[in-house]
Amino acid sequence: MATTTTPDVQALKDRHRATWAAGDYEAVAERLVLEIGDHLVARMGLGAGDEVLDVATGTGNAAIPAAAAGARVIGVDLVPRLLEAAARRAARAGVRVGWTEGDAEDLPFDDASFDVVLSTLGVQFAPRHAVTAGELVRVCRPGGRIGLCNWTPEGYIGRFFATIGPHMPPAPDWVSPPPLWGSEDHVRRLFAGTGVELAFDRRSVDFRHASPEAFIDFMAADYGPLVKARELLDPQGRWGDLRAELIALSERWDAADDDTFRASSEYLVVLGRRAG
Repeated sequence: MATTTTPDVQALKDRHRATWAAGDYEAVAERLVLEIGDHLVARMGLGAGDEVLDVATGTGNAAIPAAAAGARVIGVDLVPRLLEAAARRAARAGVRVGWTEGDAEDLPFDDASFDVVLSTLGVQFAPRHAVTAGELVRVCRPGGRIGLCNWTPEGYIGRFFATIGPHMPPAPDWVSPPPLWGSEDHVRRLFAGTGVELAFDRRSVDFRHASPEAFIDFMAADYGPLVKARELLDPQGRWGDLRAELIALSERWDAADDDTFRASSEYLVVLGRRAG
């Protein structure tokens, strides 16, 4: 179902596509967050016969384990480069997934097409949260299920984005901050009146690296949002300030009992069922 796309919205989507194509998100995902997709697939109890859509699939974090569990899976993402990486990962895993370029705010599928709709650390970056929630519900069959994992505002990555924000140009007033998808109250409001019954859980994943400084430099080289922040700020002589703030944040969150870095980052698990 087509949604309204103004020139301002399209320009932001183009910037998002460029952001997530920057760096090497495949390396970031494989090092840091693959267990989140595995956990969500296990929580959803997926298996043979389930028709599954993984929205904002990235490099297939939920799509690939869902296919390995026997489900028939399509992964959709705004960024062709990420879909190419996802296809390589699926081939290495020996599973079959259909990969489709598409927008979480305007999914290229008919109403009620899937038994299960998933997203791990993806839909929260679509700018219009209510539009995205409506699309997740629309493509889910009556009696079907929705499973999401998103960073919480209070967790390490939530604070990571809060640290970056003041250094960057302000977002348009119609853009919702990504970590709000990690707030139970916000998610309840998004799905209010849709007939989706919700349950929540909070979990954490550990990020590990040689040191806080090394972790931030790894992210600045490979994690699209920080790659773009560095590209913008470095010519202005401002990158050093943001880097120092992110290192200080990481030092405060560092729970390693040796000279390395370990920070636990919280994410919200959303388990929904659409009324039948």
